[in-house]
Order: sequence, then structure tokens, then C-alpha cells
Amino acid sequence: MRRRPRYRALLVTALLLTAPGAPAAAARSESGPPPAAQAAPPGAASGAPAGSLAASWTPPLSTRGRYVVDAEGRRFKLASVNWQGAQGSWSGSGNIDDPASHHDGEKADQMPLGLDRVPITTVLADFRELGANSIRLPFSNEMLRDTRPVPDASVAANPQLRGLTPLQVFDAVVAAATDAGFAVILNNHTNTSRFCCGLDGNERWNTSQTTARWEEDWISLARRYRDNPRVVGADLYNEVRRTVTDDANWGRGDDHDWWLASQRLGDRLLTEVDPDLLVIVEGINWQGIPLDGLPHERPTLEPARTLSHTLAVSGKLVYSAHFYGYTGPRHSGATGTGETHDPRYQDLSREELFATLDRQALFAATDTGGRHYTAPVWISEFGIGADESGAKPRAWYTNFTDYLIARDADFAYWPAVGWTGHGTWALLTYDRQGRRAGVLDGTDWRAPDWRRLAAAPRYSGPVPAAEQWRMLTTDHTDAVQSPTARALGDWDSGARKAACPDGLRLLGLSHRGGRGLCSDAGAGPVTADPRPEVVRDERHVRRGDWAGGYTKYECAEGSWLTGYSVRGQAVSATLCARAGRPLGAAGRTVWFDRGDARPAGGPGGEFAHGQYKGQCAADEYAAGIAFTGAWAKGKTPDALLCRRL
Repeated sequence: MRRRPRYRALLVTALLLTAPGAPAAAARSESGPPPAAQAAPPGAASGAPAGSLAASWTPPLSTRGRYVVDAEGRRFKLASVNWQGAQGSWSGSGNIDDPASHHDGEKADQMPLGLDRVPITTVLADFRELGANSIRLPFSNEMLRDTRPVPDASVAANPQLRGLTPLQVFDAVVAAATDAGFAVILNNHTNTSRFCCGLDGNERWNTSQTTARWEEDWISLARRYRDNPRVVGADLYNEVRRTVTDDANWGRGDDHDWWLASQRLGDRLLTEVDPDLLVIVEGINWQGIPLDGLPHERPTLEPARTLSHTLAVSGKLVYSAHFYGYTGPRHSGATGTGETHDPRYQDLSREELFATLDRQALFAATDTGGRHYTAPVWISEFGIGADESGAKPRAWYTNFTDYLIARDADFAYWPAVGWTGHGTWALLTYDRQGRRAGVLDGTDWRAPDWRRLAAAPRYSGPVPAAEQWRMLTTDHTDAVQSPTARALGDWDSGARKAACPDGLRLLGLSHRGGRGLCSDAGAGPVTADPRPEVVRDERHVRRGDWAGGYTKYECAEGSWLTGYSVRGQAVSATLCARAGRPLGAAGRTVWFDRGDARPAGGPGGEFAHGQYKGQCAADEYAAGIAFTGAWAKGKTPDALLCRRL
């Protein structure tokens, strides 16, 4: 989210106090790296603006490779706007009842902004005119529990909302938006109803509340809208970033581990509440102290290259990132005190910008071939002020718009709605009489770029099925991502257990670290075995000694590996499932105890960074694991039995 310069300065100043020692793309030949991996699948159609799609799609939404698709398998590009307000607008100082104490003087009263000025139906009609088909709807955890009626004046243009609580107003907005055909994505923006983003108590999902409270709020909200099929997604938390004293991380297994927290909540939402929801996970927005000479960066989605999410329900993961011109890959966005000498995004050349955005985020949606991290990437916030006069910021906005078009990227502009004379970043502003201004009216300099983006050709129509690659990690806990395997209960008590999502088979394993790689490559999804077999001995080793002198846990004929368990680093058991299709018997032994043994090109991606690993080819299946308790070996996985499909 855009921060006022004063907030940026406060953020940096507080961090310093704790520091040690102190053109459409086709029309432009210079459009950056050739977007080779963005090509549409064979038979793709291109073209219609998103607005024409708002009421012509079938929920629920899911994913196929890099694309979001509807229930009929047709591409549904998230062409979205952010309707802010319910997350809170108070600046954190001054009288909370005084509009001057609210961001840009816009006092939202924990409701989507503008309900005092225009009817909900008018706002939605204007969103349709913008070309939007979906709405990111931010909220705060504090708003969910506020039982006070909203002020009558704050809903003056919507008198039917008088006397309601903020959550009940949120209900009404959700209902109106989905009735109008829009897809709604709920976004947990803040813990408290204070405007984001700085040192504001909203840095992490659990800064001003417990992780347990965060999870239960999400479970409750998902249940609240479970029967509304056009509430399609849960954007788990906004702009995870550093507090004064510490960073959020991606994979350490502690209370600040954003990967672990989002993985756990995503699984809970899909298995306990609604298997149809999209789970949207944003990258880490900031780590480190923004001071020259000290480590600091904006990791965004880069950690997902080696540690991605594998949800218990396949086809539901969407990654997300935010980009603004005044920030940068290693620039917090501060001005004045605490500003580092790192470039902002608006300082980068067009080619540098394209390459940087690919590296930080869009790699997950554009890398050639399937990877364990392949997923749609939604740029769920970007924007710029209507009053911006600087050459660099304006050039950044045009270049960024070109980038979204060139990559056919899913997007959401921040913010959609503002008050005339106040919210100069908004696409639409309304005065006290309800008169509209912005990119649809007058001479707003952003209008040509917005029109190009809204009307740009995009891949549409049916999306072919894509091979799935997903990773398993037992770094800190179980990774049983198969509902079928979960139904077995604790199938190896005391061990860390891992199981591929239903329909996928195990193809790769690391020598140490307990990492695994799953796929349906070459076989397609198959029906999950209702009762997979836990194998703890050599009972099924009948076709020769494929790993002489080693203990071999092998699946029965007609079965393939779908899971495993470890105690420490040692193999404890394997999980085997009937394949549901004929399997070949000819096989080979793939050793990986002294180096990597993976197919050329590394299909699936790096799933066990820094570890030796073995992997069967895409036209094979893993049928067994070999290990030994010999001196210095410790029963770690040493070899896979790979058989032809």
C-alpha cells in the first residue's frame, strides 16, 4: 500500500534508532527482455476487456499452471481494483473522530470508502466501466469485532446501511459486488484499524494479536461467505515486513515464519472450510534496516524458488506482490532521514525494470517449463498519484503498465476510490455531491495508460491442463498434503511425515533434509488410492537386488511412492498407493548419496537447495527408497528405484 512520506520517514527513523551503532508492448522495440514464456497456449483467443467478463464466468476459480481459470477451465484474468477503507484509515495520532487524523483526510469508519457520497451500485458500475472483473476488499481484524453501529453520516448515500456494524456493512458490499458479477477476494490488510504501512502494529499477521486469533478470524470469515461462490479468494496478509526489532522470515520454523504461517492457514481454510477458495500468498515486503552498509532488501517472492507452498488441495495457490515506483528492490521508499542510496524502481531503465520484476515475482508465472513454484502471480497493488509531475515516476508508470501488458499479468490497482481533493492516487474520486472525477473523466494523465491496460489483448478461453510439480518439506513439521493420507491418521508416530497431494506421485528425494518432489508429469492426475499402504520392510522386494547391501523399502507391484517419513535424517517408512493405471516393471537405480542425480534441465526446479538429491525422469515413477545404517551413513535416503511408466 502507498505510504505517505511522513509514515515512511517514521518507519526509517524508528529502524535507525535500533540499528547497530546507532506499449502497448508490441508498439515498442525497447520493451525489455523478450517475454518468451508468456506466450499463450495453442488455440488461445485474445482480447475482450475485463469489464465484459464480469458476469460471464462460472465459479469457483482454480489454477492451471500460471493461469487462474473458472469452473469451465477458461482463463479468468484477475483485472482487479482495491476498494480500500474497511482496513482502517486512522493515522495513529490525533483525534480519531477528526478527518484530519486519517490518511489523506479520508475518514473511512472501517468501511469501504465512499459510501457517504455515492450508492454502492454506482461505485460498482464505475468499476465495470474501468474494466475490472474482480475486487480486492481489504479488512482489519479489529473491524471484524467492532460491534458499534457506523455513523449515519458515513453511509449518507446508502441509507439502507444505517445502524449496521462495520462487518455488516462489509457483508452488504460483498453481496452487492458478487450480485453484480464481480469476483471478490478478501484481503486481511491489518490487525488494527490503523492505516498501513509503517511501524504501525500491523507489520506481521501476529504483531498485534496471536497467530491463533489470526487463524480463527480467517476461519470464521471464510465460513461466513462460504455459500457465496463469487467470494473466490483469501489474500492471507498484506505486506509482511520488519518490526522495530526483528524480521519476518521464509522457512525458519519460528513464530515469525511467514511461509509456515501462510502454509498452515491455507491448508486449514481448504480442508476445514472451503476447498474452492483461492489461497493468495504475498511475498515478504521488507527485511533489514534501511541504512547504507547494513543488510536490507525487499525479498518479494524470490524465496519461493527454493521453498514454495504445496497446499492440501491442488490448483488453489496464487502468489502476490506489490510494486510502487518510489520503492525499490533494496529501497524502503523513504525520503530524507534514513534514505539509502539504493535505486528505486523508478530509477531503473525500462530493461532493468522488466528484468527486476521478472526476478522478484513474475518468474513464478513465466519460467519455461513446470517448476514446484509455478503459480499465477497477482500484482495486487500498484499505483501512482494523479498529481504526480515528476518525469521519472511518470515514466515508471508507463513502463510498469507496459510490463503488465507484455507479461499478461494479473493485477489490482491501489486504490480504486477516493474523495475529490483528497485521494489523488485513486482511479475514481467523488465529491460531496457524488460527482465523479478521475481516469474516466477529464484530463487525468494516467488515463491513457489505464485504458491500454484495461483493453490490452490477453490470453482467454480454455486453458489446457498443465503438469503439476510440488515440493514437500519436513524441515520443521509434517508435510502431509494428501487428504487421503491424512485420513490414515498418525501412520508413523514420532516421525516427520510427508505425502504428495492426491493425484501426484513422488519423483524426487533429498539425501538429507527430508525434502521431496511430487508431480503428475507424464501420467496426468490419477484417482487417489483410498487406502495407501505404509511400508516399513522389504516384503515387496522381488525383482532383484537393485541396491546391493542396502535396506530397500519398495512398493508392491502396481503401486508407486506417494510419501515417506523420517526420524531425524533417517528413513522411517514409505507410503505407497495403487497407481490406478498400468505400470511398467523395468527400472533403474538412481544414486544420490554423493552428488545430484537429476534429469537434464532439472524439471520441477530446485527443491532441496544445498543438498544432494535424486530424481526420476518424467516418464518414470519412484517405486522404492534404499538406505543403509553403515558407519557415517545414518539411514539417510541414498537411492531411488525408478521404473518406466
